[in-house]
Amino acid sequence: MFGLLRLVVVLLIVQTVAYVGLSFYSRSVRRGKLERWWEEKGKTGDKEAFVARGLRAYDKSFRRKLILGVYFVPWVLIAVLIYIVNFK
Repeated sequence: MFGLLRLVVVLLIVQTVAYVGLSFYSRSVRRGKLERWWEEKGKTGDKEAFVARGLRAYDKSFRRKLILGVYFVPWVLIAVLIYIVNFK
């Protein structure tokens, strides 16, 4: 039982690190795309306000929520693996 608890704790720590890393990476990619789009279109006005609005919209998007799969996919794979090993 102690081994299972260690596995769960270690997996949650690794998942959290992966989630934070993916979140920062994804947000920086979105910021870069917004800034490039601003420069390519030759827009005028406040670039930082445009990027901030775009990032607020990104925070509410489905793509942002897909990163939460970092928490669910490994647990589903572990459950499937346990099922296959024990019942097939």
